[in-house]
Amino acid sequence: MRIATDLAEIELDVVHRWLSEGAYWALGRSRDVVERAAQNSLNFFARDDDGTPLGYARVVTDSATFAWLCDVYVDPAARGQAVGKALVGAVVATLEPMGLKRTLLVTADAHGLYEQFGFEPYPTPERLMQRG
Repeated sequence: MRIATDLAEIELDVVHRWLSEGAYWALGRSRDVVERAAQNSLNFFARDDDGTPLGYARVVTDSATFAWLCDVYVDPAARGQAVGKALVGAVVATLEPMGLKRTLLVTADAHGLYEQFGFEPYPTPERLMQRG
C-alpha cells in the first residue's frame, strides 16, 4: 500500500464519489467543495500496489497549534485490510513533528481505530461549540 500526499496524485473524482455517496457526514457534497477543501488541507490517499484507490483522509491545520482530522473514508471493498490504520498512521506521522497542542476529530463508529493512535474522548465536551 502507498499513501500519496501530493494533491496532483489524488483522484479527486474518486474522493468526491466516496464522500458524496458513501460518507454519512458528507452525503451530497459537491465536487467543487471537495476540491476546494482538498486544496486547503493536507491530504492522504491510499492505493494498493496495482494503483487501485483504497481510502482517503484530510487534515485541516495551521501547522503550529491545531489540526482537525476529517473525511477519513475507506472504500467498502478495502475495509478490513488496515487501510484506515495506514491512513491514520500517516496522518499522525505527518503531524507529530509539528508539535501541535491538539488534534481533534469526530467519529460515530471508529473509536477503536483512533484510540490505537492516542486519541481519547474530549475531556470537556460541554466547552465545544459549533456554528452551522
